Amino acid sequence: MAKERDVNMNIYIGNLGYDVTDNELQAAFEAYGEVDSAKVIMDRDTGRSKGFGFVEMSDRDEALAAIEGLNGTELGGRNVSVNEARPKPKRNDRRGGRGGSGGGYGGGRSGGGGGSRNRW
Repeated sequence: MAKERDVNMNIYIGNLGYDVTDNELQAAFEAYGEVDSAKVIMDRDTGRSKGFGFVEMSDRDEALAAIEGLNGTELGGRNVSVNEARPKPKRNDRRGGRGGSGGGYGGGRSGGGGGSRNRW
């Protein structure tokens, strides 16, 4: 029976120390098997780590062993949280989380009767 080697398992690592590099993350997981990729997520504005990352492993059994073996252990001075990554939620084509107009009051100030009298 064939192993599930063709399906990569994406692993989420949270609470990473801010000085942990991609290479250090990869080395920690290589103790459990072959690592396809390891990436610490960086803030695009500051260039600093956001304190979490992702590792991809092609062997599911090795990935599960890494999750079990590394969850709660110290990496970069902090106890990390390691679990299977959830898929990214699908986004709509809209930008931002709010529909409608781009801001302001959404229209002129002429609603509500009263003619053209000056209120101020």
